[in-house]
Formats: sequence, structure tokens, C-alpha cells
Amino acid sequence: MEKVEAAVRIVREIAAVGAADLAAAAEPLRADCLRLARKVSLFSHLVAEVEEAGAGDAASAAWVEELFRALQAARRFVELGRAPARAAGASDQDAICNNVAIQFKFVTWQLQAVLASLPQSCIQISDEVQEEVDLVRAQLQREMEKKGNLDVNIFSKIHDILALHVDSVGSQSEQSLGQSEIPQMENLCNGHLELQNIVKLVSEISGVPKSDAESLTCKVTEGLEDMTVANFTKPVNVVNQSSDEIKGSPETHKKSDSVAIPEDFRCPISLELMRDPVIVSTGQTYERAFIQRWIDCGNRTCPKTQQKLQNLTLTPNYVLRSLILQWCEEKGIELPTRSKNDGSSIEVGEERVAIEILVRNLSSCSLDERKSAAAEIRSLAKKSTDNRILLAESSAIPALVKLLSSKDLKTQEHAVTSLLNLSIYDQNKELIVVAGAIVPIIQVLRKGGMEARENAAAAIFSLSLIDDNKITIGSTPGAIEALVELLQSGSPRGRKDAATALFNLCIYKGNKVRAVRAGILAPLIQMLQDSSRNGAVDEALAILSVLVSHHECKTAIAKAHAIPFLIDLLRSSHARNKENAAAILLALCKRDAENLACIGRLGAQIPLTELAKTGTDRAKRKATSLLEHLSKLQVF
Repeated sequence: MEKVEAAVRIVREIAAVGAADLAAAAEPLRADCLRLARKVSLFSHLVAEVEEAGAGDAASAAWVEELFRALQAARRFVELGRAPARAAGASDQDAICNNVAIQFKFVTWQLQAVLASLPQSCIQISDEVQEEVDLVRAQLQREMEKKGNLDVNIFSKIHDILALHVDSVGSQSEQSLGQSEIPQMENLCNGHLELQNIVKLVSEISGVPKSDAESLTCKVTEGLEDMTVANFTKPVNVVNQSSDEIKGSPETHKKSDSVAIPEDFRCPISLELMRDPVIVSTGQTYERAFIQRWIDCGNRTCPKTQQKLQNLTLTPNYVLRSLILQWCEEKGIELPTRSKNDGSSIEVGEERVAIEILVRNLSSCSLDERKSAAAEIRSLAKKSTDNRILLAESSAIPALVKLLSSKDLKTQEHAVTSLLNLSIYDQNKELIVVAGAIVPIIQVLRKGGMEARENAAAAIFSLSLIDDNKITIGSTPGAIEALVELLQSGSPRGRKDAATALFNLCIYKGNKVRAVRAGILAPLIQMLQDSSRNGAVDEALAILSVLVSHHECKTAIAKAHAIPFLIDLLRSSHARNKENAAAILLALCKRDAENLACIGRLGAQIPLTELAKTGTDRAKRKATSLLEHLSKLQVF
């Protein structure tokens, strides 16, 4: 129980880390720490249920020990982000970034491995938490994949040896642990300098004393003698092309051949460093010349995913191009030139300068300048995808997040609406969440002006289109409650925005119960009664149809006396509403004789019989099934 309580404390500690705590951290450490804090915060429900379950058998205790170690490593990594960044040259900075990537990947691997080994036969958790565990595992797996192709078997070997070391350290003196094997170091580790570095970094993040790191390196190397350093750092070779249109300058190839090009900077078709990256409808990025040639040959699928292209639009990926240019400058590689047929270089350059000025004004000492800049950015972000990309690339998002706390309501409104407009571009959704926008958006939703509250609800809906964000937003204290309040007492548009956001959040199973406990049923029942409010019935039925699939919510819906109003909709509503009402009634009556008898007593047979004859195909099926259930119950 002591380890479980400690794990709960660590989760709370890491979850509380925000952007302000990591202000001194350099990239990519800052972004990695923020992402890790978000992932660990999702462990809160799991550790809470494990704590409630109490002491278990040996298997449970062993798993809790592994969980505790993983969370300790995560806390150490986040502490790296809290420490002041030291000055470093370009080459040192590259080494630091590489070390951070290795440690981040080990921490995420360890957390993912713990979730994968959860002994469900010993530790009973609810379906909602199990669903959350599965989603978090998927998130952690994606985080690992972002950091390259480091062989996780190495992590497994190091982890096992570290675990043995922790178990044996009490019975073995520090001196005997290290001295017996250090003489073998040169022979065993010769040619494995990269492996030594990985062991050192993993040992450091695992809390192993430096005095023990060398002996541990020997042990790991013995177990991995057949592995080559190529498994750790495979250089990516550039494939030369014969076409003058596609080739870069010889100098570019000469220099980039000797440098490992980041995977994300290479075109999936040519494997070359991209000069003019563009995004296709599936969200994948390619070099313009190659994907255009692919399309011109009559192909209508995405080469990487094999998904059908919904359209043939090629959207410039300005954010990635900027990162590539920055990387080329750091590596001393000649900057790749954009395709001449684009014709947009001058225009984009001018827009970029104007946008950068606006972004600087967001942090001005003058309230009027901040308000004016936020209003202009709100307008620009509404107009085009290119503007949304350029604004994000110019660091507008963190500056706008800060303005959400402005005491000036109009500035606050402009900021939240700007973030809403920026979130339309999917790649900006993650940037907005990583910038710590959720909590201040919830504050605007609760206390802002009505238009700001409306747009805050719309922003939550937009961000929640990403499945991971459904969990993050739903578990943020006060988020669902604020949306329910807007649904209850907001303007017509505000109620509509709140309903849309709540519907989307409740697709995730864990948020269904949260919404019911937050009081969502009272405004939904009111919406079913008030047919004068355009669209209100449609929205209420949509949310109820999602909620009714959960047992606890189903019970609450029946207790809220929704059944009479649903039957009324069978008699007088539009075809689609009749269909949804019948579907909800059927779900309420499955394996529930009391609800079924209630429907019979309220005279549902006549409208159901009519619906079975004249409704839509789905409505006919639902109505017929209900009539069969009623017949078996012999209520007629």
C-alpha cells in the first residue's frame, strides 16, 4: 500500500506541471516534458482504483513496484525540464537533444511496458479505466515511434539488469559491485560507445548512482554482444535522382550524405530531404514534385497509408519547411530551394514578417496593442489554412494562451476565438493542448463574456476531435460542468456549441458518467420539452443516444423521467427525431422489464405501430423490436 500511495503522489505531482514550470527548459526537452506530464496525468484514475483495491497477491505487489519505478523515472525526466538550461554550442546542443530523445523514449517505453503487463486477474479495474489504459498505451507507443528506430530490446535488457541491481544492492557493497567487472570494460565495450552512452543515460534517469553505471554497462554489453551499433543510430542515405527538376545542388547532396537526416524531413517517396513539403488530404507530407508526379500518373491513393485521397489539394507545410531550413543552417548544409513553379515565396515572406510583428504585439505592455493584435490574428486565422500554419510557426499559440487570462473581456474573447480558428488546422490541435490551453479555456467558458464562452465551447469541440484530447479535456476539473452550465443557461448559440462539445466528449466512455454526474440530464429533458428552440430536440436526442449505451447513464436517464417525453416525440416529431427516440427507448428497455412496462403503460403501442409502417428503415427496425418486447411482456 505504501508504494501505491507513493505512486498516487507522483502522478499528482507530475500532472501539476505546466508550461510555466518549464519556462527555463530548451526545446525539445520542454515539449517532451509537457507531453509526458499529460500522459502521466491520465494514470490518475488507474492508480486511484489500484489504491482503492488495497493489498493484493505477490503478482500485484510486483506490478505496483514496476509502476512505481516507471513513475519515478518519469518524475526525474520532468525534473530535467525544471532545471535551468546550460549554454551549449551547436555540436553540444545536438548531443543534448540526442540524449534527451533517448531518455524520453526509455521513460515512455517503461510506462507503456507497465500498462501492457497489468495483471487483470489480480487487479480488478473498471471498464472505463481499462479503456483509458488502452488509449494511453497507444499514445505512449506513438511517442516512442516519434523518437526514431532505437531497438527497444536494448531497453528491456537494461531494465532487467537495473531491476536486479536494485534488488541486490542491499546485499552487495558499492565497492564490490563495481570493482569486480570494471577491468573487463575496455574489452567488452570496445566499439560500443553508443551503447555505453545509452546505458549511462538510462541509468541516470532510473536513479542509479554514477559509481554503478560502468559495471552495469558491462553487464548490458555482455547480453548484447551480437547487436551492432547500427541498431542504435542508422544513418539515412540520400537517394540521388537523375531529374534536374528534382535534384538539389551537388553541394547539398555532398554535405547531407554525411549527416543523418531526421526521418520527418525526408519525403516518403524519394527518401530525400524535402525542399517544398506539401500536405495531402490524409495528413501525410511529401515533396511537391514527387507527389505531383504520383498524382499525374493517375494514382488517387496516399503512397504511405494507401488511403483514398479525398481531394488532390497540396497544402504547403510551412511549419516543416521552417524546421528543415533551421536544421540545414545548424548542420552547415546549403539551404534547399523551393520549386520555382510555386510562385509564392515573396508573398509568404511578406506575410511572415507581418505575422511576426503581430505576434510580438501580443506581449506588448500596451493593452490596446495586445487587443488589436489579437483581433487581427483572429481575423487572419479565420481566412485560410496558410495563415493558420504561419501563425503557429510564428509562436502565436503560446502568446494567445497567456492572453486567455487577461482581465479585459474583449482581449480574452479575441484570444479564445483566435485559438478556435487556429484549431481548424488539425496539426495545430496538439500544439494548442501542449501549450497548456485547456485549463484557461475552461476558465473563459466559466467566467468570460457570452461570445467568449460560446467560442470557448466551440474550441473544446474542435480540440476534442482528436481522441486523446477527449480524455484530457474530460478529466480536466470543471470542464464538463462548465459545458453543462452553458447548455443550461447560455444563449441559443452557446447552448448549441455546448451541446456539440458534450456530444463529442461523451463518445469516450469515461466521459459519459462524468456528464451525468455533472447534471447534464436536466437541461436535456428541458430541451426535449421545448420544441420551439430550433435544433434543441435534435441535439438532446443525439447526446442521449450516446449516453444510453452506458449502464449507469441508462439508469439515470430512466430516473430523470425521460421516457414520457421520448414517447411524445414518437407521436409528433420529425422523422429523424422519431427514429432517434425509438432507438433510445429500445436501449432503455433492453434487459429492463421495469422500463419496458413503463412504455406499455404510457400507451406507446399506437405510435410505435405507426412508426413500424411509415418510418425510416432504421426507425422501422427499432419500432418493430420494441413492439416484440412489449408483446412478450404481455402488457396489452
